[in-house]
Amino acid sequence: MLTKIKSFLLGAAEEKRDEAEDLRIAVVALLVRAATADADFGSEEKETIRRIVSECFDLAPEEVSALIEAAKTEEAETLDLHRWTQSVKRAYSEDERVQLIERMWEVVYSDGVLDDYEANLLRRVAGLIYVPDRLSGEARQRVMARLGVMPRKD
Repeated sequence: MLTKIKSFLLGAAEEKRDEAEDLRIAVVALLVRAATADADFGSEEKETIRRIVSECFDLAPEEVSALIEAAKTEEAETLDLHRWTQSVKRAYSEDERVQLIERMWEVVYSDGVLDDYEANLLRRVAGLIYVPDRLSGEARQRVMARLGVMPRKD
């Protein structure tokens, strides 16, 4: 009983922990949505997400797996991007939001092919988290250069 009262009165620490976990799930759900936008969630994309999550959040392999599973469940149940992008927009600086877009580009290019649905998703997410087209384009170019992906000629 005292614990509940203390938690109620000092709820900030618990609230921050929940916000941090929600933010992690939001970020990973966006990565998963990027990977599944073309209806093909391949091994390259899965491995790229595992690596990004491990690097971004400094988690042990079993924690990475649990977070990805939670995000996959969330992603499968949610059609709207709004909740995730609002969490990111509130919590991340502009530089961190650009880094997220760069990581999303990395996920979509991990299989070497950019699908129109993936490109559309990245444009929408960038707009929703207030990353200007120029910065998103620069992030895309950095990923393409790093992965050795050539722009397609239409």
